[in-house]
Amino acid sequence: MNADASQPMVREDGTYPTVELSKPAFFASVVQTRVAGVDGTNPGPDIRRNLDYFLECIDIAQGYGPPSSLLLFHEFPITGFSNFWDRDQQYNLALEVPGPEIEEVAKKAKQYGCYIVFGTYAKDLENWPGHILHLMVMVGPEGNVVAKHWKQRNVRGLFPGSEQYSSSIYDVYDRFVEMYGLDAVVPVVRTDIGNIAMSAVQFEPELFRCFALKGAEIICRVATGGFEYEDMRLTSYHNSLYTMIANNSLSTGERVPGFFEDESYGGPGRSAIFGPRGVELERCGQFESRKAIMIPIAQFRKTHRIPDVHMELYRPIFDQYRTRYDHSGYLDYIPKDKREAFKVFSENSRWTHYW
Repeated sequence: MNADASQPMVREDGTYPTVELSKPAFFASVVQTRVAGVDGTNPGPDIRRNLDYFLECIDIAQGYGPPSSLLLFHEFPITGFSNFWDRDQQYNLALEVPGPEIEEVAKKAKQYGCYIVFGTYAKDLENWPGHILHLMVMVGPEGNVVAKHWKQRNVRGLFPGSEQYSSSIYDVYDRFVEMYGLDAVVPVVRTDIGNIAMSAVQFEPELFRCFALKGAEIICRVATGGFEYEDMRLTSYHNSLYTMIANNSLSTGERVPGFFEDESYGGPGRSAIFGPRGVELERCGQFESRKAIMIPIAQFRKTHRIPDVHMELYRPIFDQYRTRYDHSGYLDYIPKDKREAFKVFSENSRWTHYW
């Protein structure tokens, strides 16, 4: 998985690497469905329930209107989300990628000849034992896992006394780069329908600028419980590309354990697709739905270039900036719960806490 270090990650002439397109235009859809957390003490039946529903929603999304070459689902369609899991429960319910559940989704991608993108909690027993990963997964029309990308960083300092114990790239940065190379930190998948980036990160525009500098044409973003609308729209506005955001819908049934449906960043719903310059092309309400657009990818690619950034103005400031806390904090010791994760974060933080 190590990238060729001799190849630059950003070209000097404004272009970017691609593969040949299989079609000049295609339909892409955000599919907004409910999120349902699984029972941490006995996750198997609930994971099966969620997976069956996920597969049904793929059938529904492809069952009417023009078929989509790209389907984007939310952050946790199989594992769901809950504030009531302890760490052992969450590790136990985390999926392996590839694994049996992912393979069933990949079969649907092959059935419909499409790419399907979604998020999941995951584990890698061979390479990262004990770590809970938060992955973005892409399966493709050949029925295989095309890509599995780690979340770059978790939000820190948002919940007083509590922090995430899942391992992002930043939390294990040194070993991650040693294993996979620098190119894998901000990865872009070059597919036959366009260059696609995937992320569950919010509130960090620098990340999406880097995706764009590396040639992303479509950025697939996911959320659970809500998101800031302008954070998504401005990704397209500032980088002149397509942004898709899939959030969960209103549950309309059993409440998801651990949070109120209307809390967080706007609550459920509002999944959307934005075109270059931040134009809203489609937007969901609160309920389950599918919204599709046609992306004229060949026409778009003819004139698209990476962002024009006057980096000499900003590089001296970035060079002096010290991060709030150092990377690789979870390499030597993985916190056993959210309170211990808070302790690790606090001891490593350079900033004065504001709570």
